Amino acid sequence: MTETLTQHLRDAGLRVTGGRVAILNAIENLPHSDAETLVGVLRESLPGTSVQSVHNMLHDLTKAGLLRRIEPAGSPSRYERRIGDNHHHLVCTDCGAIEDVDCAIGEAPCLTPSQKAGYAVTSAEVTFWGVCAACQAAAANQTSDPPFIHES
Repeated sequence: MTETLTQHLRDAGLRVTGGRVAILNAIENLPHSDAETLVGVLRESLPGTSVQSVHNMLHDLTKAGLLRRIEPAGSPSRYERRIGDNHHHLVCTDCGAIEDVDCAIGEAPCLTPSQKAGYAVTSAEVTFWGVCAACQAAAANQTSDPPFIHES
């Protein structure tokens, strides 16, 4: 895996560094991670990694097309390695979990605005909001539990 990530960095014209490889590897294993999560992961293998350096690396990797930045409303930016296809996201309104969902239309852009105002539309971001299966199950368990009665 590291050799492949190293080659991706070289192909993108980026210098290969331990931090960049570590971020790409972390996002492969923890898709839709935010910067704070990635700082914690990197500090385990690269102690002394600063928050600013992680943000700089995320910016560089996104600009180079090796990461995709998504920004669900009300939550910090997240990063993923699934790039080069047309997919959307499901976001749980209870726990914030994010799942990829393939676009039913296929190629981008799958939606077109009623007025383009001179733009050449290249993509559309769609975010579906709902409650994930785990949160639904947890809610069902809470409603099926009998109320607690304190006896004196």
